[in-house]
Amino acid sequence: MRILVTLLVLAVVGVGGWQLLPAKENSDATITVGTTDTVTSLDPAGAYDAGSWALFSNVFQSLLTYEPGGVSPVPDAAKSCSFARGSLTTYTCELRDDLTFGGGGKVTAQDVKFSFDRVKKINSDVGPASLFSTLKSVSAKGLTVTFHLGSPDATFPFKVATGAGSIVDRTRYPADALRTGSGVDGTGPYDLTGYTKGKKVELSPNPHYKGAVATGAPVELRYYADPEALEKAWQAKEVDAATRQLPPAALAALNASDPAQRVTEADSSETRNLYFDTRTGSPLHDSDVRRAMAWLIDREQLASTVYDGTVEPLYSLIPTGITGHTTSYFDSYPDQNARKARKLLEKAGVGIPVTFTYGYGLGSGSAAAEAAELKRQLEASGLFKVNVKGYEWTDFQKRWATGKLDAYAVGWVADYPDPDTFAAPLIGTGSTMNTGYSDKAVDGYIADSRQFADRSRTADDFRELQQVVADDVPVIPLWQRKEYVVTSADVGGGQYLADGNGVFRLWKLDWI
Repeated sequence: MRILVTLLVLAVVGVGGWQLLPAKENSDATITVGTTDTVTSLDPAGAYDAGSWALFSNVFQSLLTYEPGGVSPVPDAAKSCSFARGSLTTYTCELRDDLTFGGGGKVTAQDVKFSFDRVKKINSDVGPASLFSTLKSVSAKGLTVTFHLGSPDATFPFKVATGAGSIVDRTRYPADALRTGSGVDGTGPYDLTGYTKGKKVELSPNPHYKGAVATGAPVELRYYADPEALEKAWQAKEVDAATRQLPPAALAALNASDPAQRVTEADSSETRNLYFDTRTGSPLHDSDVRRAMAWLIDREQLASTVYDGTVEPLYSLIPTGITGHTTSYFDSYPDQNARKARKLLEKAGVGIPVTFTYGYGLGSGSAAAEAAELKRQLEASGLFKVNVKGYEWTDFQKRWATGKLDAYAVGWVADYPDPDTFAAPLIGTGSTMNTGYSDKAVDGYIADSRQFADRSRTADDFRELQQVVADDVPVIPLWQRKEYVVTSADVGGGQYLADGNGVFRLWKLDWI
């Protein structure tokens, strides 16, 4: 399974030049990183988004984690983890015996049990509880924690390794409510020493960290309202690294041979989809209405005009490079055809034009320009009237989570390198995207696929699943992103920062 392949490497002459550069006089100087991601919550039970999980992977530990480019989780807070012999319903981990929280308390299996139990108990609208749908109960004794699953789930170790599996101090977090304030009590490679919501996070290496990685340089993670603000900060040399996301035009203009910077362009499994409220009462409830929309959207135009070719058109729920990828939407809707779209609307017996609301997150990359282009494409046919509105990210997230939007586009960063992460959370019954969509065949394919420890054997299930989804259209895949990281010439490690596994490796950044 190919998760990350570096496509651009620095010219040999450039690398040679950097190798001759003197090291920073103060190797302990803070590295500043700029991003447009948003932190929804500092509590792992209350966030299920890329920006929050990027922070979690640095200040918390999970039992398991991923090495750069890895497709199978490896021990981090755990010494070892495994399914019971011949079973995919009992999963046991032995915890390291040298872990301590910042307050000095020793980490035990009771803390692990508490962390998983509270995610499910709190069940936040914007939290990750849905990831643990197969988790029935957790038992703990000493340094041994055992997860009891209600049905076979070969993907459970992948889920343990995500931000949802972050281990918190049970003496500092309420069992049935989200923690408030700006404090964090974890055992990750960094301590959070400062936090200004929406502005910055200050991280210092955790001297007590024990686990799978090595701690790195101090880091200040700065958050920008939109890609243009991030680009301005990069050009002004206010940040030493920039990622997720510079404006498309700036990304397209990046030059890997520029001796003043280091550029990494890589394949990524990040996707963006257009989701629909399929519930009764929604103007998009009828599948024929949604099929009509599928006949009108031009992904190539979207990718070339809004994103300057920095994304690839996507015709599959599961992206290129992941087991089960198909072209089901291209096979079903191979071109733009207003005539076929009109016939579907007439069959549905709805008034033309169909009017609906489309929401997007303010500051989320090129979301505003994307919304305008999709509105143009749909309205050009005379078949739809689209009312577009942008919302502050947290408000936007709550609106889709509570079914208050007819349609909305959201980027999806893989939770783990497996097709399951593009199925259950997106289109399974009770999905995180909260479209109201439910199909027994889809749920059956998801359940069947989880019975295969050899994940390559799931391809047929996911191909069949995607054909059902292409027929029902609860979602329309739009594009697949490339991963871009740019750093100043004296900062290395940018190529390891992110690789589609949901881990943001700030500890890999260092002064050259």
